[in-house]
Amino acid sequence: MTSTESDTKRSRKFVEQLRTSQIYRDYEQAFRETTGLPISLQPVDGWGLPFANDPKQNPFCSLMAGTNQSCAACLQHQAGLKNHAGVEPSTLKCFAGLCDSAVPIRVGENVVAFLQTGQVLLHQPDKRQFAKTTRQLLRFGTEVDLKVLEEKYFQSRVLTTKQHESIIRLLSIFAQHLAALANQLAVQEEHSESPQITRARSFIHEHQDEDLSLEQVAKAVNMSAFYFCKMFKKASGMTFTDYLARVRVEKVKNLLLNPHKRISEAAFEAGFQSLSQFNRVFRRVAGESPTTYRERIHPQGH
Repeated sequence: MTSTESDTKRSRKFVEQLRTSQIYRDYEQAFRETTGLPISLQPVDGWGLPFANDPKQNPFCSLMAGTNQSCAACLQHQAGLKNHAGVEPSTLKCFAGLCDSAVPIRVGENVVAFLQTGQVLLHQPDKRQFAKTTRQLLRFGTEVDLKVLEEKYFQSRVLTTKQHESIIRLLSIFAQHLAALANQLAVQEEHSESPQITRARSFIHEHQDEDLSLEQVAKAVNMSAFYFCKMFKKASGMTFTDYLARVRVEKVKNLLLNPHKRISEAAFEAGFQSLSQFNRVFRRVAGESPTTYRERIHPQGH
């Protein structure tokens, strides 16, 4: 299996697990009820219309999805949106003037999924924009009742720039929670492992705040360091060092949910031996600096 195929498989697995989590189901329902907008969790290689069958889907977009030519344009728009959202939230405007937004969910340096919403106008719909949209549809060769199309278009949800920014901020905060959950899944994922590896995982979690070495863990489960290293990598998909780093970073993230906890305190409580080591490892595992993470989850700076 190539690296790309492995990443794709991993992304789809994370999305499947995240979609069925209680935190996602609760947030999904609350987001729709509060904002009136559609929401979707999509894998990185998702090729489809993210809001198909969503009860909050824009009626104009729903109508467009039923025509092959305009549907193809929408799919290209979605692909472009994900390309732009590889590092930070992105918003793109489609040919009809409607805006879609995507927020990346990262595990370490890798984007594993996107939270998406949109199909909104950031200005009041007018005849000029609709006429421009109609001309484009005619170029596509789309066959549709223009009267019905116009009625649906003018039903589009309109947001102010401030409202739109606030909604993206909500998605960004939620993406951080989903990223933490995805990281936990990566840490806890077990591949039909031996009881010794299971005990090793438990030992690592219990002693993560100590200056823990591979040799200590191997000795605790009665294995040679060489054999333990080989078996642990096979079972977890990670080296002992990477696994311990993820466990400690996850501990730091949980500690920093307390707005009064200092970053340095959280680092040492989680078992990091120096701040330089902590900053380097946190950035590698979380994909951002500890300060940036703190600002994301506590945007008011409390």
